[in-house]
Amino acid sequence: MNWMQALEAASYLVTVLGFPFAIAVYLFDQRRERQNEEEEIYLRLSDEYANFMRLVIDNADLHLLSPEDRAELNEEQRERKLALFAILVALFERAYVLVYEEGMSRQQARLWQSWTDYMQEWCRRADFRAALPGLLHGEDPGFVAVIERISAEAAEAGGVSGGR
Repeated sequence: MNWMQALEAASYLVTVLGFPFAIAVYLFDQRRERQNEEEEIYLRLSDEYANFMRLVIDNADLHLLSPEDRAELNEEQRERKLALFAILVALFERAYVLVYEEGMSRQQARLWQSWTDYMQEWCRRADFRAALPGLLHGEDPGFVAVIERISAEAAEAGGVSGGR
């Protein structure tokens, strides 16, 4: 066997073994990169929710962490509460757009479930549910359907609790 035949045999070996291996490594890296991107999106959204909760704490006079029937609010307080609810709905929609998919993987479903929990918690508040229709104009139709379903379930359950 001369060196040309040896090189030709080596190239066949690389083609038969190396090419599929390279594809497998590429696909594995793509999957890992996508998981990392999903985790990064989730962490950024979690940071935004934490920032929202700081706003809630900074506006403690609105009683958003306790049952809403504890105190009457003046006009300025009602306006701030509505603004905070608008920020929250925008955050929920962003989470829906970035995280929710039909046929989610287990990992995606786990990440989405935490946002569903947040929405359920806030939809237990009658004041949030009352403000919701006015806050949903122009929002993603899929998101509107999801949060309206969650809101209807919360209304049926009749639960009232503070925000998370």
